[in-house]
Amino acid sequence: MSTQIILPRILEIGAGASRKIGAMVKDMNCQRPLIVTDKVMRQLGYVERVRADLSAMNIDSDVFDETVPEPTTRSIEAGVELVKNGQYDVIIGLGGGSPIDSAKAISILGKYGGQMRDYKFPRLVTEPGLPIIAIPTTAGTGSEATRVTVITDDTNDEKMLCVGIGFMPTVALVDYELTLSVPARTTADTGIDALTHALEAYVSKKANAFSDIQAVAAMKLLAPNLRRVFNNGQDREAREAMMLGSTLAGIAFSNASVALVHGMSRPIGAFYHVPHGLSNAMLLPAVTEYSIPAAEHRYANAARAMGIAQASDSDASANQRLMAELYAINRELEVPTPAEFGISRSQFFANLSIKADQALASGSPANNPRVPSADDIIEIYKQLW
Repeated sequence: MSTQIILPRILEIGAGASRKIGAMVKDMNCQRPLIVTDKVMRQLGYVERVRADLSAMNIDSDVFDETVPEPTTRSIEAGVELVKNGQYDVIIGLGGGSPIDSAKAISILGKYGGQMRDYKFPRLVTEPGLPIIAIPTTAGTGSEATRVTVITDDTNDEKMLCVGIGFMPTVALVDYELTLSVPARTTADTGIDALTHALEAYVSKKANAFSDIQAVAAMKLLAPNLRRVFNNGQDREAREAMMLGSTLAGIAFSNASVALVHGMSRPIGAFYHVPHGLSNAMLLPAVTEYSIPAAEHRYANAARAMGIAQASDSDASANQRLMAELYAINRELEVPTPAEFGISRSQFFANLSIKADQALASGSPANNPRVPSADDIIEIYKQLW
């Protein structure tokens, strides 16, 4: 049985990769880029640096910097209108997963119109939008190398999973130096997000030989370096490993799919505005514990790839070590519970059925080694409290 693999046309990886932006736009025969980003990238000077690198190649650019964490249909509207009314021929997504996801949505909606809901999974978006150059500034989402975007519907707080080759960036400039300024909390949340991508891609029912190689390589890079970058953001060696691991994890899950953690994570983010990586971190230990019985060998191999179990360990022993490590990571990286995050108990429990229905509707739980019912999902949500 064959497997279709979809990747960016160009992946430029390493220190200084982001400075190639002008040459990349020229090589694509594009003239009018729109930079999709956020206010933080403005404040850090990254937007002006990109514009300067473009200007050095005699390329004028415009900026849309109104994207928000956990992007919504409303937050991208002005960007879509810019594209509809402008003459842009390439979108540059600069920032963490949210600006890059926003850039993907703006690329499609700006060219074809309609509502984001029209592109929601299970529809597969195969039509090409405006070409995208992704410049990630966090080591987490892997969005620079995925055919996925997630946008929240403002009308019902549903995080919509949108999938298809139309959302795959044409070029990804993966420059770990841009992550040196990322604060510890964001470093932790995005790092656990990347580890979750790798683990879920590896145990997914859609895993394949190609995605397995990427997922295992990602786990080997991410697991030993999570604590290092959390405790010392200037550790360049660890930052580089995390950035490469994040991209590899993105490639893995884009070509194998995520599973139950992500399915359950999206409603938490939509209802309570919990950052995506943080909601993944809240869920990862409990969901893994629920899932291990259906894929003991796979999870044990993941523990071995992460360096927390030896090849000689039995699967049972390796999985015990895996669970101990996942809980330890959350403690040491100070991942809050829903209550510690500030969610009210009554609100959290009132939405259990809706969250479970939305999780199942996303399709991700069906890829889990142990496929849950709505009641199973509700019980895992209760465990988080």
